Amino acid sequence: MTPMFAALALFLAAEGPPAAESPQPVYGVWQSPSLGANIEITPCEGGAICGKLLSAKPLKNNPELLDLHNKDPAKRQLTMIGQTVLEGFKGGPHKWTGGSVYNPVDGRHYSGTMSLVDNNHLKLKGCALRFLCKSQTLTRVEQAVLPTIYDFRPGLSVGKSGNPSFSLSFRSD
Repeated sequence: MTPMFAALALFLAAEGPPAAESPQPVYGVWQSPSLGANIEITPCEGGAICGKLLSAKPLKNNPELLDLHNKDPAKRQLTMIGQTVLEGFKGGPHKWTGGSVYNPVDGRHYSGTMSLVDNNHLKLKGCALRFLCKSQTLTRVEQAVLPTIYDFRPGLSVGKSGNPSFSLSFRSD
């Protein structure tokens, strides 16, 4: 073995096992072009990816708006903010399939796929049937520019006003 190959082999052996993979680039807050909805995409049960509604233009005037069109009567008493709108997507790191997209406007779930176009754009596609589909491209929202959003983690203060009449807490990022 030549000295150059021996040095290369020694270097590769010393590097050790590969580092743990970083989180999938899809995690974070994304904005929908329709109604300006901010959706936080996170890991959920079974290694899937899910998304919760953080805010939307219609909810700014009425943050207590209920999910009245939900097909599940038990969920009609829940506020829209915090509802899971993306659920069960598997795959990655650039394409996820087998998921469900919830449309709060009609209360229906559609089969969905997500494709990462680039680091800041995510194509979301929902289908009623294989050939009746709609898609939109979500844009990543930088944490520094997020408005005050609802926070569902227990134990946090009610917010800047300290008003105990709110059932959800606020945070500013």
